[in-house]
Amino acid sequence: MSITLDPGVLAFLGVGVALYVRAVRVARGRGLEVSRFQQAAFCGGVALWAVALISPLDKLAEDLLSAHMAQHLLLAELGAPLILVGLRAPVIFFFLPAPALKALARRRALRRVMAKLTTPLGAIATYALVLYGWHFAPAFEAALHHPLVHALQHQSFFAISILVWIPALEPTRRRLRGELWKAGHIFGARMVGMFLGAAFIAMRAPAYDWYVGRTAEHGLRPLEDQQIAGGMMMSLDLIIILAAVAFFFWRSAQDHDLAEAEASAPAYGSTSPRRIA
Repeated sequence: MSITLDPGVLAFLGVGVALYVRAVRVARGRGLEVSRFQQAAFCGGVALWAVALISPLDKLAEDLLSAHMAQHLLLAELGAPLILVGLRAPVIFFFLPAPALKALARRRALRRVMAKLTTPLGAIATYALVLYGWHFAPAFEAALHHPLVHALQHQSFFAISILVWIPALEPTRRRLRGELWKAGHIFGARMVGMFLGAAFIAMRAPAYDWYVGRTAEHGLRPLEDQQIAGGMMMSLDLIIILAAVAFFFWRSAQDHDLAEAEASAPAYGSTSPRRIA
């Protein structure tokens, strides 16, 4: 299979990388540290986008729902949180040029909408609405027939994944807090995807006519391909849940130890003399 070098995709990724490199330089120029881990996370997210949209997977996604689902998982469920980790403070404050940031800051209506969408409840509700909406047959097949609609689908999946991760990853804070409710938040969001994956597995007829007659070339029946897609969704959701629970419990314990150390520091450092009776 050949590699698809879509000029639009290459330009999109190139602009994103250029803005990130600039933001890192500006931050460092102001004496702010951007860790190698943070930069590696962003590069990893971009690499997943490249695999999804430039590799042979993009061509295979025209014939197999499982390949198409793999694209969505790479772009949104894996790529989005990695990119958001890479954009955490201080990078996020310099990612867009100053005039663009000022223009966005002046739009109070936009700020109010974003404040609601990035609450845990608002993020999960938006995630469910967009995810399920796109997977109804008319919308999904429209994306398969029209490249611009397909691009919109990909961008919307990425956007709702970013919304879900913002409350948990707190991109504008320098240090990520280990609050245990965040594990529950990620669990709730992932259950939305798991229900959709379970539906693909449980259905006894292909959900999308587009793939009927296309899967045989790859040794699969349409229903088998659909069940593989559902299994991929559920498996990745389960892995993300376990990783989120482990990370936020570890981070919470770390915060607890740090708070105890700070509380005990004055007592150990005190030099005031005792009164002798």
